[in-house]
Amino acid sequence: MRAVLRERFPDHGILGEEFGLEQPHSALRWVLDPIDGTRAFITGRPTFGVLIALLDGDRPILGVIDQPVTGERWVGAAGRPTVFRGPMGGHVGCRPCSALGNAELSCTSPEMLEGGDMPRWRRLAAKVRRNYWGGDCYAYGLLALGQIDVIAESDMKIWDWAPLVAVVEGAGGRVTDWNGDPLRPDGDGRVLAVGDPALLPLAVAELNNPSVALP
Repeated sequence: MRAVLRERFPDHGILGEEFGLEQPHSALRWVLDPIDGTRAFITGRPTFGVLIALLDGDRPILGVIDQPVTGERWVGAAGRPTVFRGPMGGHVGCRPCSALGNAELSCTSPEMLEGGDMPRWRRLAAKVRRNYWGGDCYAYGLLALGQIDVIAESDMKIWDWAPLVAVVEGAGGRVTDWNGDPLRPDGDGRVLAVGDPALLPLAVAELNNPSVALP
């Protein structure tokens, strides 16, 4: 991927988990994660994916989620509807869900919530219809297809979240931090994605409500 990008966009920066940052002063920067979901990949689960993003400054303007085993690909670009390609087709678009009590919640693993984030996540999980573990980047593709309503995760690096923003928002959803603010490269790694924008303030309130007693 780096070789292709160097050839076609020699003035662009490239950032990846494996080989660091090239062209650090470029305003346009590609962000790459060749295998998002390493544990899923090595155990044969088709929920891993290849992630590609293009940032203009700190703002993601292009995102790709590609699942090479199932042949599914989501492509999002700022200001345009997300495009989905898969062997079974499928409607692209987050589904309406304005109440947490009707929402399906997802998170990749409990380990990413170790420490102070788990109690906050549990407050949100207590308000939804169901919650699921697992998914990695594939869960965000399912959110863009209207199968999941909320994803709340932490310990996310820029190559984990940058490609997801344009995909989800091009399908009608929102991606922010746990305070409802735009994600930043120097942020705290907490990511909140909702399919119906009406869920965003509700999810943020639960994630930041210290008055709820926990078992």
